[in-house]
Amino acid sequence: MKESDDSPKPGGEERKIRKVLTLKNQLGLHARAAAALVNIATKFRSDIQIQYNDETANCKSIMGILMLSAPFGAEIEIIIEGEDALQAMREIESLIENKFGEPE
Repeated sequence: MKESDDSPKPGGEERKIRKVLTLKNQLGLHARAAAALVNIATKFRSDIQIQYNDETANCKSIMGILMLSAPFGAEIEIIIEGEDALQAMREIESLIENKFGEPE
């Protein structure tokens, strides 16, 4: 898992962070998992993108996420830019690490 952090600039400019995460839930980014991701992303003002296989989708769009067709074991990159980027990344990372709350 790699993470980069473009630290905030003086004057309160926005922060941009990126992190590569592995999907650990058996069904990957299916409808329920995508909906859970959208529910978290829409709580934040930051721009939140998800990237898989050179395709990028807005994390606030369930259709965009589903179009990625990311399966179990896929490495996805989350890219967040905005004033609440750090908190957004924490919540998204927790969701993914906890297999979207799905049973084993």
